Amino acid sequence: MPGQSLFPNASPHADVLARFPREHGVLPEQAMREFVRKGFIEADDPIEEAQFQPSSLDLRLGGTAHLVPASFLPRPGQAFTERLNALSQEQIDLTRPGGAVLQVDSVYIVELQERLHLGDGIRAIATPKSSTGRLDIFTRLICERATEFERVAPDYEGRLFIEIRPRSFAIRARTGDRLNQLRFRRGPEARIRLTDAQLAWEHRHSGLVGKCLVAEDLLFDQGLRFSVDLTGNESGAPVVYRARKHAREVIDLARIGAYDPGEFWEAVSCRRAEGLILHPDEFYILATVEPVRVPPHLSAEMVAYDTNIGEFRVHYAGFFDPGFGWDASDRRAGTPAVLEVRAHETPFLLEHGQQVGRLVYEYLLATPDRMYGQGIGSNYANQGLTLAKQFRRS
Repeated sequence: MPGQSLFPNASPHADVLARFPREHGVLPEQAMREFVRKGFIEADDPIEEAQFQPSSLDLRLGGTAHLVPASFLPRPGQAFTERLNALSQEQIDLTRPGGAVLQVDSVYIVELQERLHLGDGIRAIATPKSSTGRLDIFTRLICERATEFERVAPDYEGRLFIEIRPRSFAIRARTGDRLNQLRFRRGPEARIRLTDAQLAWEHRHSGLVGKCLVAEDLLFDQGLRFSVDLTGNESGAPVVYRARKHAREVIDLARIGAYDPGEFWEAVSCRRAEGLILHPDEFYILATVEPVRVPPHLSAEMVAYDTNIGEFRVHYAGFFDPGFGWDASDRRAGTPAVLEVRAHETPFLLEHGQQVGRLVYEYLLATPDRMYGQGIGSNYANQGLTLAKQFRRS
């Protein structure tokens, strides 16, 4: 159970949160570690070191996947587990040796190992991990008595569940696999999220985009607008990956660098001066023109699909940790963001340099003890157009 405060009339989280310089912001790694130590975040098996990211916490699959006929939320006032048990068509054991295969376009619900005991207005938002998005695995977090996906209400206490729907490839999953992650926030969004004026100031002083030193060269409009790269570089490297349909092999999530990209992806290496037509129900991996930088005192998130920019979804996995693309000694350094793109009902012509989304930046309660990068085993530090970690890299 959560640890007991020395001050019974105060929030049990107060002694942890009082240590940080900001009152409102995203919880850094050291705050999440304290939450685990005090029992505000708990699990049957101890939280593992690899779950801690600079500004988010990875979540682990539990032991049973429920095959269900469709995505759903609980009825008003109904426990999620009650509705899940009524709809479950089959229970799949993820603890057995080798795990279990989750098939394309089937919907599964898995209880996660972690449970929350939040207070002091702490809330959270979930997103798929980068590899999950790049494998075209659609996931969403669900809480008990939830009224929406992916969001954990302030002061929530209870269990967590994940909805999983493989879209392009069948996957082999097992207990302990990490498909999504949580970012914890304290305070109102208006006090956490940077305004466009604050973003312009941060770019002048820290640099939010590499190779671009003038704020006027960027568009700050409810966040940093970014554009798609369809020209690549002179090396002839791919500028687009398109998922092949009906791949014969199952992707085991635990096998890193094991699979031939050509068996699963069609690589387009020529420059797409004429643009790229996105076909409905096909999945593409692309990159941004802009090399992104996330300063150590900030975190960022790629916001959800915006109907004003076209009939397609531009991301699945949205969190960018402090230190992503960051080099304090070189303001021109940065790392392109990878876009997971799926068209909707209508074919859509995508042009090089077209704006396809935006990054919103948020303040942290404090600079995290560790930054994103190769030093903590980050798989996509200094990435270009990079597939999921399960594929071999040249």
